[in-house]
Amino acid sequence: MSADTVEALLSRIRQLTSIGASLSAERDITQLLETILRAAQEVTFADAGTLYLIEKDQLKFEILYNDTLNIRMGGKSGIPVTLGPVPLYRDDGTLNDSLVVTSSVLHDRTINIRDVYAEQGYDFSGTLAFDRKTGYRSRSFLTIPLKNHEHEVIGALQLINATDPQSGNVVPFSDDAQQLGESLASQAAISLTNRQLINQLRELFEALIQGINFAIEEKSPYTGFHSQRVPEIALMLAEVAHRTQDGPLAEFSMSEEEFYELKIAAMLHDCGKLATPEHVVDKATKLETIFDRIHLLEARFEILKRDAEIAMLKNRLRLLEQNPAAQQFDALEEQLAQQQKQLDDDFDFLQQCNLGREFMSLVQQERVGRIASRQFRNRRGEVVEAISAEEQANLNVPGGTLTPEERQIINRHALTTLVMLEQLPWPKNLSNVPLIAGSHHERLDGKGYPMGLTGEMMSMQMRILAIADVFEALTAKDRPYRPGMSLMQALTILGKMSRDNHIDPDLFRLFIREKVYLHYARKNLLPSQIDEVDETKIPGMDE
Repeated sequence: MSADTVEALLSRIRQLTSIGASLSAERDITQLLETILRAAQEVTFADAGTLYLIEKDQLKFEILYNDTLNIRMGGKSGIPVTLGPVPLYRDDGTLNDSLVVTSSVLHDRTINIRDVYAEQGYDFSGTLAFDRKTGYRSRSFLTIPLKNHEHEVIGALQLINATDPQSGNVVPFSDDAQQLGESLASQAAISLTNRQLINQLRELFEALIQGINFAIEEKSPYTGFHSQRVPEIALMLAEVAHRTQDGPLAEFSMSEEEFYELKIAAMLHDCGKLATPEHVVDKATKLETIFDRIHLLEARFEILKRDAEIAMLKNRLRLLEQNPAAQQFDALEEQLAQQQKQLDDDFDFLQQCNLGREFMSLVQQERVGRIASRQFRNRRGEVVEAISAEEQANLNVPGGTLTPEERQIINRHALTTLVMLEQLPWPKNLSNVPLIAGSHHERLDGKGYPMGLTGEMMSMQMRILAIADVFEALTAKDRPYRPGMSLMQALTILGKMSRDNHIDPDLFRLFIREKVYLHYARKNLLPSQIDEVDETKIPGMDE
């Protein structure tokens, strides 16, 4: 063997080694398929090639290249492959091995043909029709099955028209070219299978997360939908922050792995609510536990009204007994009417308090106390108050529907999320998921929960998730205790939080300037919520 031949062979081996490293590093399936086909053409000096993958007992065309005719189909070309799949079996179940590519796959062997026009035993009608239509001259074919690490055939490489590097003439595929092609096909199939397995595991992982969110949704519908929408907002904001080239975030960027880490953390950020009682998570009114106790109060007020009526009738009977001719009943009935009207007014007031939609002033809380002092006699003859101390405490919650104790239970979900996720053996590229997910209620001023992190302790992913969580919560149209806010209302609240150093002001201003809120709203909010937004009136935008 001459020195030139040895050097050429070493060069091809180095090329193959380089290609193998490139295949192992590639993460995108489409790009990987394209790299495989292009590499196979390079090491065998093929003018054209096709890559097939097996799908449901058929060979599906994935990529088709022909350099002479400048044909590019599939892969990153953006041009779909117009050829239909090739069945591996006939209708009667017998092997459809009359074609070179199907024979190679079904019998797991490389087929090297010097000239298709002189070859007997295979159906080349499709190839000949292609040549007649395009003027191309197909000659040498090299078809190699792709086998995974379990030696299962998963597809095929078909290379056409080997070209002599010196003369440019079409020649048969040499034994060296076949060996190099087979070696490449082996590496390529394993790389492809590994990437497919990784993608399948990722799909399985995300499906498990969706299963967790489905369980949360079954327990608390609005929380489940919240867990689906927060990732969408977070990734939209992360993308614009990654793209921006001016301002305080000009130097910020995120890798593909960091985007995925944020996505998973956002999907799981409320998984701790699996351990939160649903009557607290979904508490729509102040008196709600497993049911709304306002109905108990309503029954008691009916008892009070009947007690008042019974007392009036007893007084009337007493007057009749004292003086049968007396006509002094009008005053008693007027008094009863006033008493019952006052009871109705008091109950209507309590119903409004129960909704928790308005701030409870001290005057209103004192009125609840006066109403609570009303008494009636229960079935055991005991004199009891119309509203218990616990019910009074619930009705006097200043804002929202949760008592301080219930608020602590709700707040605990962030810590539960962190603890739950820390139990899992996260791979290195997702190792920050527990901390990101568990910190969505942290604040830059250090007054958030559960860890009391300050701004310098919070990563950009944490800050992004915090904004996404608040914005979705404010605008959600499916909350049981209030309707979703309009855009201007929600952004005004977010602006105040930004100004008060609760959320990241730079990210918030980017959220507004890039109209992330509007892109999200058009897809997810009610038309009535999408009002006119005057960005100049949003707190924190003029800083």
